[in-house]
Amino acid sequence: MIVTLTLAPALDKTAVIPGFAADRVNRVQSLRLDAGGKGINVSKVLRALGTDSLATGILGGSTGRFIEGALKQAGIACDFAWVEQDTRTNMKVIDPENHTNTDINEPGAPAAEAVLESVWQKAADAAKPGDIVVLAGKAPTGTRDTLFAEWITQFKTQRIQVYMDADAGLLIEGVKACPALIKPNDAELERLTGEHFENISQMAEAAKQLNAQGIETVIVSLGGDGALFARDGQVLRCQGLKVPVQSTVGAGDSMVAAMAHGAASGMTFRETCALAMAVSAASVMMPGTQSPEVGTVRQLLQQVKIEAM
Repeated sequence: MIVTLTLAPALDKTAVIPGFAADRVNRVQSLRLDAGGKGINVSKVLRALGTDSLATGILGGSTGRFIEGALKQAGIACDFAWVEQDTRTNMKVIDPENHTNTDINEPGAPAAEAVLESVWQKAADAAKPGDIVVLAGKAPTGTRDTLFAEWITQFKTQRIQVYMDADAGLLIEGVKACPALIKPNDAELERLTGEHFENISQMAEAAKQLNAQGIETVIVSLGGDGALFARDGQVLRCQGLKVPVQSTVGAGDSMVAAMAHGAASGMTFRETCALAMAVSAASVMMPGTQSPEVGTVRQLLQQVKIEAM
C-alpha cells in the first residue's frame, strides 16, 4: 500500500492566456480544473502507472468536495479529514506566446491540532509494515516545522517507509528524522547542507553525505538539466529530456510517484530512476496537472540517459 498525505491540497485552475501581461485586461483562451496538491498529484500519477494508493489529507467545503469527487472518479481511494473552510484554489497562468508559467497560489487556512492528528491516524491505520507513506507539499499556515519529523519518527517505529517532498522548515527539520527518500532541488540542497555548490560533482558528494546520515535515497532535482539519484554511496546522473512543455506543475510529484511505483513493483534502482525521468518529462507535456500518458512514458524511457558519477 502507498498512502499519500496532502495537508494543503488545492483546486488547480489552469488558464491559457496568450500574451499575458500585468495591468491590462487578459482574456482566457482555455480553462481547466484539476484536483491538486503534491500528494494528490502523486496519487494521480500512481494510478496512471497502475499502482493503487490511498489519498489522505485535509479537505473542506465545496472545493474539497470537487477534489474528492475528481479523485474517486479517477479510481483513487480517499480518506480525508474534513473542515468547514473551503480548500484553497490556485491559479496557473500559461502564456504560449511568451513561453511563461505563472502561479498564483492562495495560502490556505490554519488547521487545528485535532485535524492534524486525525490525518495522522488515517495514514497510520492504512499503512502496514513495509508500506510507503508520501508526505508531500506544504503544511497549513501556522503549523510547526517539526510536524513531518515527528510523523516520520512515528512511522519508522511501525517499519513504514516515508518519502518526503517538502521545502523550507518542514524539509530542514524532517531530514533530521531520516526519511527513506527526499527530493530537494539544488537550492534546497544548499540550505540543507549550509554549502554553496559550484558544480554537479559537489552536489553529488552532498547527496552521498545525506545517504551516510541515514537517508536511503536522495534525489537532487536540476530542473531542465535532469536529476541526481543517490543511494548506497552511488550517484546516478540522469540528463533532462527535451520535450514540448505544456505545464511544469507536478513534474517533481511525478518523479516521486515513479520512485514509489518502482519500489512497490520490485524494479531495480537504475530502472526506477529511468522511469522517474520519463514520467517527469511526460508530465510536463500535459496541460494543467493531468497525469502523463503511459504510451508517452514508454517512448521517453528509450531516450533516458544515465551515467554513474
